Amino acid sequence: MKTWNVALIGLGSVGRGVAEVLAGDERFRIVAAADSKSGVIDPAGLNIEEILAKKKKTGRCGDPAWPAARISAEAEYDILVEVTPTNAETGEPALSIIKTAIMRGKHVVTSNKGPVSLASAELLRLAEENNVGFLFEGTVAGAVPILRGIKYGLAGNKIKALYGVLNGTCNYILTRMEEEGLTYVQALAEARDLGYAEADPTYDINGTDAAIKLVILANTMLGMDVKLDDVQRTGISDLTVDALLMAEETGHSIRLIATLHPEKNLLEVSPRLISKTNPLVVTGTLNAVTVETEYAGAITFIGRGAGSVETASAILADLLFITDKYDR
Repeated sequence: MKTWNVALIGLGSVGRGVAEVLAGDERFRIVAAADSKSGVIDPAGLNIEEILAKKKKTGRCGDPAWPAARISAEAEYDILVEVTPTNAETGEPALSIIKTAIMRGKHVVTSNKGPVSLASAELLRLAEENNVGFLFEGTVAGAVPILRGIKYGLAGNKIKALYGVLNGTCNYILTRMEEEGLTYVQALAEARDLGYAEADPTYDINGTDAAIKLVILANTMLGMDVKLDDVQRTGISDLTVDALLMAEETGHSIRLIATLHPEKNLLEVSPRLISKTNPLVVTGTLNAVTVETEYAGAITFIGRGAGSVETASAILADLLFITDKYDR
């Protein structure tokens, strides 16, 4: 059985989750790793526990002379796993790091929404030209296999519409407001304390995060050519407890719903009043996506949409897809 050498770019919560998953899998060997300040290489395989302990103690995983860009360009590896934070404006530095790896003939797996939302067509073309895989299941809905589910599970079906709860932070806040009567401010503070919300949750709260994921779905699954600015966005910060309680009294819930209608060229993220019997009324940090198809009817995907282990699950699935397809 072949062992695939992996270069891991990004050692935040997702990167650590990926490292821990791969460390216990003999099919993969992490030979290079980088954080935002440094990098480390060992062709025989890194001791991940030591690397993570060093980063926790010093703030760096290795040598500043080996930043992520240099590892992508010069290190020897089979697959680049890129899991750094999203830059929605330019996609950098991840976009350049990914391009470099692909043009060197390296496979790439990423959970970074920036490069995929901004340049998926270019990156997929480069991957095809260089006969390598470029996969990004972890960019949308965490552990939920929505991209592969649409591309392969629903192959041959025309996608009429797509609706989804794509942001776990907002869904947690709305759930707590609905179930416990917390104010928006109280629910947000609780989400921060539990690690469900960033210190600056603006992208989550104003609908940008869900909109980026909608762009990825539109462009990579439905063949559209849209940008973030094409998505109409309304966030949840103005919602009140009274509004959620009134919805509750009529058998409804309010959820931040991402909507995609290809034929109408409609892309929207906004709070929507929906029946409690609707499968999109999920609680906590769960994600849910309903896909309306020509032949299969409406199919709903539900699962954990955030978290280091959940995203690592999607990364691992992409890695195994690559090893199966290209190990011939």
